[in-house]
Amino acid sequence: MQYQSQLLENAVEEFAKLPGVGKKTALRFVLHLLRQEPDRAQRLGESLITLRKDVKYCKSCYNICDRELCSICADPYRDASTVCVVENIKEVMVVEGTRQFNGLYHVLGGLISPMEGIGPQQLQIESLVERVKAGTVKEVILALSTTMEGDTTNFYIFRKLAPFADLKVTTLARGVSVGDEIEYADEITLGRSIVNRVLFTDNFSKNV
Repeated sequence: MQYQSQLLENAVEEFAKLPGVGKKTALRFVLHLLRQEPDRAQRLGESLITLRKDVKYCKSCYNICDRELCSICADPYRDASTVCVVENIKEVMVVEGTRQFNGLYHVLGGLISPMEGIGPQQLQIESLVERVKAGTVKEVILALSTTMEGDTTNFYIFRKLAPFADLKVTTLARGVSVGDEIEYADEITLGRSIVNRVLFTDNFSKNV
C-alpha cells in the first residue's frame, strides 16, 4: 500500500506493531483519529505516555496499580490465606469477573517456555515462594492455561512449594478444557473451575 504522507505511514506502522493489528486495521485507527478533534488525539497520546512512564506494579502480587499496593492486596476483606497464581494481568481481570474468588493473586508475568527463552528466573516464582515462606498463605491455586507451557509451569511451582508441608496446592477443575488459555474461557466455566478446584497432585496424576 502506498501512502501519500510519510506522517500517515509512520502512524500506521506504529499501530500495526500492536498485537492482532494488521496494516488495514491500523490505517482505520489512524484515519479515525484524523477525523477527531486534535485534543482527542492529544489526550490519547498523553494517556499512553503517562501510562508507560508512571505505571507501577504491586509490590506484593505484581498486578498493575497506581500505588505500592494494588486495590486487591490493600482490601482488608480479601482472604489473604489464599493466593491464585496467574500468568498475566489479563487473567486477574478474568478471574475477578467470575466473582467466585475472594483471595489474593500472584502474577507470574508469563509461563516457562524454553522455545521462547523464558525460564523460571524471568518469572515471579521466587517471590511466590517468599510469600508462602512468610507463613500467612494456606492455599495456592494454580490458575494457569492448560497448555504445555502452563502445565510445565504448574509442575515447576508445585515442586518449589513441596517443602511447605502445611500448604495446600490446588489447580482449576478441568472444566477448562486441556489446551485452553484462561483469558479465553467464559466466566461461568472459569467460575465453576475455581469453585471446584482440586488438589494439584490428584489432577497431575490423572494427566500423566
